[in-house]
Amino acid sequence: MIVFNLTCSNDHHFEGWFASAADFERQQQSTLLSCPVCSSNQVNKVLHAPYVNTGSAHKPSQRERHAQNGAEQYANVGDEVSQLIEHLIANTEDVGDAFPEEARRIHYNETPERKIRGNASREEVIEMREEGIEVIALPIPRYRLDKSH
Repeated sequence: MIVFNLTCSNDHHFEGWFASAADFERQQQSTLLSCPVCSSNQVNKVLHAPYVNTGSAHKPSQRERHAQNGAEQYANVGDEVSQLIEHLIANTEDVGDAFPEEARRIHYNETPERKIRGNASREEVIEMREEGIEVIALPIPRYRLDKSH
């Protein structure tokens, strides 16, 4: 196993575990990789410093302490995203594959405004955004999609 530090086109940083460097490249070229925050498929490796055990007791510099504190700050981001998704599922209507059509109907005041969620292709999301419809893609885990709402 090899671990890479990754980033997406929206500058979200996360880790990826791969069988090999070639496995990462294969998944990247096949657009199988996606950001866990925004679902962007434009994922790249970022530089990281390797750990070298020198055996000495090293006192971390202020810069290193700041970096450690920053890492701790984001340690529970996954929990917070999960809580957000649970809240959104509990407080929105699932319109499924009719999402683009229903979002347009709401946007153009053809139906009463309400909070909805559903499925849309990447192209449909781009088209809706170009029309001024506020849309966000959420990384909802597969196991959560099968639960009753």
